[in-house]
Amino acid sequence: MAQLIVDNVSVSFPLYHTESRSLKKTVFAAASGRLGEDSRHRLTVEALRGVSFTLNSGDRLGFIGSNGAGKTTLLRTMAGIYEPVAGSITIDGAVTALLDPGQGMNPDLTGNENIRLRALFNGYSEAQIRQLQEDVAAFAGLDQFLALPVRTYSSGMVVRLGFAMATAILPQILLMDEWILAGDASFLDKARHRLETMVRGAEILVLSSHSPTIILEWCNRLIWMENGMVKADGSPEEVLAAYLPPDQFAHALEAAGKAA
Repeated sequence: MAQLIVDNVSVSFPLYHTESRSLKKTVFAAASGRLGEDSRHRLTVEALRGVSFTLNSGDRLGFIGSNGAGKTTLLRTMAGIYEPVAGSITIDGAVTALLDPGQGMNPDLTGNENIRLRALFNGYSEAQIRQLQEDVAAFAGLDQFLALPVRTYSSGMVVRLGFAMATAILPQILLMDEWILAGDASFLDKARHRLETMVRGAEILVLSSHSPTIILEWCNRLIWMENGMVKADGSPEEVLAAYLPPDQFAHALEAAGKAA
């Protein structure tokens, strides 16, 4: 039985005033009350502040909120990319993070070498590695390009390889940032079917999306993030009714095939 526990998690990032981009962050953080100070007395942006929730097998959690609310930071923290400055995350189960198509790939290695590296990281046997290579090659459709370094690929080819690798290994816990579907029409159809199969097979799904329709279709719980904190936590219908204007909420219900 998979389980994911986020206990009072806070994440902050130091600001460096020599960069203009950091100045913009400073203004935004000050306006939203998210400025802080770390142990080295550096000015920080508090990206997450005291976030807590528990997920068990069968849970389908969505995150919704404006840009900068903390949704992606929270996903990346659960994936182990960011480290909390306070609180803890406890995970029981195999995790796949579908956050970035090129995530975890070494651009200097060939496509085949990246597939093998991903398989070894997951503890696959030689027979399982061969099976994974065949599956990814058939789905990605990159043919001879799999023998070339990934840095020579176009952005579309990177998406194909990254998506094929990420969705070939069925996880117990699936973390997704937005509904990642990219590529030409023929690839899009294959990708949608493969991703839907993966979502159904996961014990726990955590999905950040700006699409109310997708949230209503795939999630049984929704958290509204605002200024790095949980503003609301409940059923998708309850939270979306508070988050969206009434006409948009009614349209989302209709699009998802649910009664108002």
